[in-house]
Amino acid sequence: MKYARPDEVGRVNTPHGIEARRIHENDHVQVMYLKLAPGEALKPHTTPVDVFFYVLEGRGEVTIGSETAEVEAETIVDSPKGVEHWWRNTGSVTLRLLVVKTPKPGAKASMR
Repeated sequence: MKYARPDEVGRVNTPHGIEARRIHENDHVQVMYLKLAPGEALKPHTTPVDVFFYVLEGRGEVTIGSETAEVEAETIVDSPKGVEHWWRNTGSVTLRLLVVKTPKPGAKASMR
């Protein structure tokens, strides 16, 4: 059995300057744990794979393409590949997110 706690996994350096930790990865999926302090933000960027975000704690503003929404804990947000997205913590507490990338970036598509 494999398991992980975010506080027991090493930080990953990102261009965003926020706390990021890779808490799960296999041939098919990658799961990142992000923490944004009040006022912190991700830089706008795109991913080569589909992503969904799950808000664990806090409140934030998310922009996917031309749409922006204010979301809070226990919310899932879908972000299709190739569409610019970013997050900003608009609350007064830490914003904690799971970022699930599928398929895992760099994974080869299976042939059927």
